[in-house]
Amino acid sequence: MGFGLVVRFVARDAASAQAFDALAAETLQGIRTAEPGTLLYVNHAVPDEPHVRVFYELYADREAFDEHERQPHVRRFLAERGQYLESFEVTFLEEISGKGTSPNQVA
Repeated sequence: MGFGLVVRFVARDAASAQAFDALAAETLQGIRTAEPGTLLYVNHAVPDEPHVRVFYELYADREAFDEHERQPHVRRFLAERGQYLESFEVTFLEEISGKGTSPNQVA
């Protein structure tokens, strides 16, 4: 079954939100090339909340998430994000059912 998380980030101000987005974009480059177990990794803006970002992340399984966390580009993101943030909240998710979310899903 898939393993996922949702993270809500609140940036300090508009400049911090912009810098955070740049850091996230750099991180995504590494995720695209080095993480086959990362199925989705999306940075969302929130309408009417310009300093808020919500990440939705989906992994093939918990092992794929753990491998993601060990990657140098992710470790850099985790080390540097705090300078831009007022707060963040992580919610871990375990898949129950869905459409197109699991690499082992039978049609």
